[in-house]
Amino acid sequence: MLRHKNGSWRLCNTLIDVLCLRAERQPEDSACSFLRDGEQDEVDVSYRELERQARAVGAWLQQNVASAGQRVLILIPPGLDFLAGFFGCVYGGMIAVPAYPPHSTRRTRLLSRLEAIAENAAPAAVFTTAELLPAVRQIFERTCRCHAIDNLLATEASELSDRWTSPAVSAQSLAMLQYTSGSTGAPNGVMLSHGNLLDNSEQIRLYYEHSQASRVFSWLPPYHDMGLIGCILQPLYLGCPLQLMSPMHFLQQPIRWLRAISDWKATTSGGPNFAYDLCVDRFDPEVCARLDLSTWSVAFNGAEPVRAQTLDRFAATFEPYGFRREAFYPCYGLAEGTLMVSGGWKSAVPFIEHVQADDLRAGRVVSVSATSTGAQSLVSCGRSIPGQEIMIVDPERCTECPPATVGEIWIRGPSVTHGYWQRPELTKATFEAFMADTGAGPYLRTGDLGFLKDGELFVTGRSKDLIILDGRNHYPQDIELTVEQSHPGIRRGCCVAFSVDQRGAERLVVLAEVDRAYWSGARMEDRASKRENGELHDADERSATPNRRSLILKAIRRAVSEKHETQVAEVLLLKPASIAKTPSGKHQRRACREAFLKGALPEV
Repeated sequence: MLRHKNGSWRLCNTLIDVLCLRAERQPEDSACSFLRDGEQDEVDVSYRELERQARAVGAWLQQNVASAGQRVLILIPPGLDFLAGFFGCVYGGMIAVPAYPPHSTRRTRLLSRLEAIAENAAPAAVFTTAELLPAVRQIFERTCRCHAIDNLLATEASELSDRWTSPAVSAQSLAMLQYTSGSTGAPNGVMLSHGNLLDNSEQIRLYYEHSQASRVFSWLPPYHDMGLIGCILQPLYLGCPLQLMSPMHFLQQPIRWLRAISDWKATTSGGPNFAYDLCVDRFDPEVCARLDLSTWSVAFNGAEPVRAQTLDRFAATFEPYGFRREAFYPCYGLAEGTLMVSGGWKSAVPFIEHVQADDLRAGRVVSVSATSTGAQSLVSCGRSIPGQEIMIVDPERCTECPPATVGEIWIRGPSVTHGYWQRPELTKATFEAFMADTGAGPYLRTGDLGFLKDGELFVTGRSKDLIILDGRNHYPQDIELTVEQSHPGIRRGCCVAFSVDQRGAERLVVLAEVDRAYWSGARMEDRASKRENGELHDADERSATPNRRSLILKAIRRAVSEKHETQVAEVLLLKPASIAKTPSGKHQRRACREAFLKGALPEV
């Protein structure tokens, strides 16, 4: 349901309805502006022009793709062209598949992921830009047609827009596939309908207390749910101004984010917890001297654990520049729930619960004072959005957990999506859960752990062992494979990766068992040869073990950095048979993490 300037109400069932309405009621208003250099080089597009572009792209798809409902891969960098590509797919009656665009055909983790997405989605066409078209064609042209959206808009938009015909789509029709950060080679495409997107957009509007007077700014990637649904579709739904910046420009200079909020008088902006830490870490009083953050009323924080220490640091640093602590908006969501699952009220200061850490690790919630020994501070992610049910469930028994107990978060409601594209077994296991005692359901099993207290949701961990570092998801299996392949001195299948909280941030820890033969001196022949030739001296002999250790550590750190673009905080080299496993040979990561925290692991 949408409210307009004249106070009338009109029901919109699809994204097409929404954009058509905006072009009708606010034709000359800016739909979006984009800072091309992250500073002052700004371009914008009106609702009328964006809708014309969507018609043109939609008409091209209707003429060149066999039938409605086909998937279209969108490999377009952040900016106005991305909006034209996304809404063009919607207007063509197709299913949009946004993904990170490749910048070369060199074998990388990104390229492997793209190929896996293409294999699963089987797109009928690919949209990119003229600059990226050669690389994209090399990857995809054998399987589907590739086209530069900027070329199309520059040469054919006027003619094509008149040929567009409204597709037969409804609230139940799929609008897009949002691919999760699944392990390498097996990303899962969450199926989102027009109804899912509009329902969640209304919940965000309600909880953020948004209106047409709001002003949204975002540097978040448009390929992810928070950037696309929370920061691009939400302003369109509202009919309020939107300004975008490339994620790269933010990462290069985080002050650009705050400066844009200040200059543009943004009311709503946010990101993962790491973004706020990054602003504090890079703080420079001289650069920030003219900041004015007083208009910032919704500073949402989600997609990774929200940390009380981060909120304290950011507020203390930027309150002198007009930032207000009550602007912080911790929230919880996931792609399978469209986006937002829970949140607080705009004017409320984030609620923090202090619990005993040891009890929490055992699944018990014991409230203590903030100064108690072993106290852990947890930030509430607010309450369930209207029309949705949140349950805390024993993941093994599938029964509701008693109060003050940690369990798996289960949800059901109109924002829960339709499952995973071409993954029927995984869809059934994840989206069709029922309570064992009452038969209630179906529920979405989020895979996240947490508890409810006085209606407030606290997220405590991830039952699927997902590791989130700097706003990016990493599956431990992928990192473990990289580690075991990084050096011949590491035992295959005997590595474990997990994250721990160190100094208020998630850090990556790697455990690796060393190969017994390598460690005990299987290279004796090489060493004997060097000694014979006078190349191995007594000092070298004494330092042989430390040198071997150093080489392995360096190899692990280098491999993880290069392949996963993250840093290892700590590596422990362990004796053989040190890593806990199940009888079937699966790693017991939680047991390994607990042993690490207790200092109970047998290092070589």
